[in-house]
Amino acid sequence: MLNRVILMGRIAQDLELRQTPSGSSVLTFSIAVDRGYVKQGEERQTDFITCVAWNQRAEFINNYFSKGRMIAVEGQLRTRNYDDKNGTKHYVTEVLVDSVSFTGEPKQQGSSSYSQPKANAGAPRQSYAETTPSNEPVSIGELGDFEEILSDDGVPF
Repeated sequence: MLNRVILMGRIAQDLELRQTPSGSSVLTFSIAVDRGYVKQGEERQTDFITCVAWNQRAEFINNYFSKGRMIAVEGQLRTRNYDDKNGTKHYVTEVLVDSVSFTGEPKQQGSSSYSQPKANAGAPRQSYAETTPSNEPVSIGELGDFEEILSDDGVPF
């Protein structure tokens, strides 16, 4: 049997990392994914897919991604149900995130595509290309500064 889901879309809301009573980190967020087919004369449809990440993955996503940022996730589709306090049964379908990737989306004007980790959830984000802790401007380079390796001969991993 096979249960794999691969999604790429934009994070649809502000991220909020939570802790379970046992101390595990959990992050629940939605990804907005456009449908591939558009009927003539209609607007593009978007699905909002709930994803759940645990522990180090949850912390990584919380530190390096934010609302509106493109993200790629891979995981397993899970279903569950629960009864609320009024006795109403709710059915939930979500993606349990196994891995996450940056998408290589184009750099926006005036900012770097690499963001430093969040110091805390309430602090504004700052890119490495803007300043260092000593407020000295730095450049992390351009893609053209790197050489493409076409063979994996001699690579230690």
